[in-house]
Amino acid sequence: MATGHEFVTERLGRMPYAQALALQRERHEALVAGRATGVPHRILLVEHPPVVTVTRRPDAPSHVLADDARLAALGVERCETDRGGDVTYHGPGQAVAYPIVDLQRLGLGIHAYIRALEEAAIRTCAAWGVACAREAGVTGVWTAPTGDRPARKIAAIGVRVSRSATLHGIALNVDPDLGHFGLIVPCGLHGREVTSLRAEAGGRCPALEEASERLGAEIAAALTRPSAKAP
Repeated sequence: MATGHEFVTERLGRMPYAQALALQRERHEALVAGRATGVPHRILLVEHPPVVTVTRRPDAPSHVLADDARLAALGVERCETDRGGDVTYHGPGQAVAYPIVDLQRLGLGIHAYIRALEEAAIRTCAAWGVACAREAGVTGVWTAPTGDRPARKIAAIGVRVSRSATLHGIALNVDPDLGHFGLIVPCGLHGREVTSLRAEAGGRCPALEEASERLGAEIAAALTRPSAKAP
């Protein structure tokens, strides 16, 4: 009998956003269709070419600060998305994980699921000496304030749940071009700085593949840890 705790990791390499989204939808359909037989949960690990993703939230388009010509000149694609949240940027040097998991089988609600993703990123950053935490009232993971610098966002989360199974997920900044975040208002949060493991850890920063593998493993662990089901 299925325990609900079997995870398969798929390493997709660098893949355009739209292609990865289509693959997520395929995996989601297979997971829902195979619910009764215990089809494994999946964690898709991917790196995207430069792309700005815009949700259906009414004010999200206004948070794209660069026009189409500017984006094209920089080689940055613009894609509409059906996840929650606001505008975000994905690009080379960013570890993206898309867990396609059955919350019903795992016994998790959406808020516990998001907290588990945050925990996974916090633990991943801690593995390279970067202390991070949640911040009240917002989703994602933030570095600790240092001196006159406030907390900086290092991981963004945007998810969708359909038929109790998840799509989309979490993006951890390992060593992306931080300048590209200036093309948008990241996650609709005005005046908040974005950072990366490279900026915070310097020479201790891991290779992208290493950080991505660690993030995927931490997600699987966080989703099956007893504390994930705590209210």
